[in-house]
Amino acid sequence: MMHVDRNILQETEKKILAPYAALSSMTRGRRYGEKPHPYRTEFQRDRERIIHSRAFRRLEYKTQVFINHEGDHYRTRLTHTIEVAQIARSIARALRLNEDLAESVALAHDLGHPPFGHAGERELDNLLKGHGGFEHNRQSLRVVDELEKRYPDFNGLNLTWETREGIIKHSTSYDHPEYNDFSPGTQPSLEAQIIDLADEIAYNNHDLDDGLSSGILSPADVRKLSLWAMGEERYNGDSRGDAKIRNQGIIRAIIDLLASDLISNTISRIERFSIKNYDGVTGAGEKLVAFSPAIEAAGAELKSFLMENLYQHYRVARMTIKAGAVIRDLFRIYTEHPDTLPEEYQKKCSRDGVILTATDYIAGMTDRFALEEHQKLTDPMIRV
Repeated sequence: MMHVDRNILQETEKKILAPYAALSSMTRGRRYGEKPHPYRTEFQRDRERIIHSRAFRRLEYKTQVFINHEGDHYRTRLTHTIEVAQIARSIARALRLNEDLAESVALAHDLGHPPFGHAGERELDNLLKGHGGFEHNRQSLRVVDELEKRYPDFNGLNLTWETREGIIKHSTSYDHPEYNDFSPGTQPSLEAQIIDLADEIAYNNHDLDDGLSSGILSPADVRKLSLWAMGEERYNGDSRGDAKIRNQGIIRAIIDLLASDLISNTISRIERFSIKNYDGVTGAGEKLVAFSPAIEAAGAELKSFLMENLYQHYRVARMTIKAGAVIRDLFRIYTEHPDTLPEEYQKKCSRDGVILTATDYIAGMTDRFALEEHQKLTDPMIRV
């Protein structure tokens, strides 16, 4: 019986994927040369290296909106990442793009996120204003390029250029030295472009779900949203049943609506820009993956609603204040007293400097570990 090897998989990609998709056989390669795997493509290997990394496992205990100890049913950074990967794969398949590359970028896009969600990222960015600031996508690239230690011959995961480009070009401006290695004047692959909006679909809708579950968001206020009305119209479940089940059904309908709109509008834009091949994607003057104007406007309304009613709610604000204090205290202690860092990080100080070393250590922490470390360093009654 003939088995499926890498060459067969690569030939299958050429046959079934769109002419503008990223082909694993055409990768620009890895930073360090490696022998190809006999039955896995290069993008498959990227995906599996990310899943097996320590940074990926730590996402389980990193905040999305609600800090881990607030409840077991709220999203974490890990469940968010899995949801983004699922949405990205579905969209990539519908567009006949490379699902393995799309999933690799999705799984890696938040590896560099610090503890306590966006509150932690904002605090680190403020602390590093005189040192280039902090962006989680830059840190994600640093994680996969330098900080993971799994191989004897090199630091990092040694991912392909295409996956690394997707990480660094995720929802950001190109104003840092890291971008110079990734053709800053070009667009990333369509597979990477999907991630920005798959990320948006996931976090807007699961924050809506978690906000309703927590009681912070009022069902009456949510029903005023344009997207909610569209979701209700699309939802075909029993409107007389359990309110929670009905709400979840409407949220599923909204996700389906957004993904469907993204697919159809992106197809229209590919046709309008006369994209014939991969070079046409990277050479386009703007990103091709986009929502239609009507859905974009409805999404903006939802984001504004969540900002005002969820992210700025007093319960979330209190968590944000506590999170900021923990990050500030840890950063101050580590930078003023590097001898409080673990031994392996003390050794890094001489090579990378105290600021970068402390940043790497804090950014890699889970919420739980950051709270424990803060207590050990600030509470005289706790053993260190």
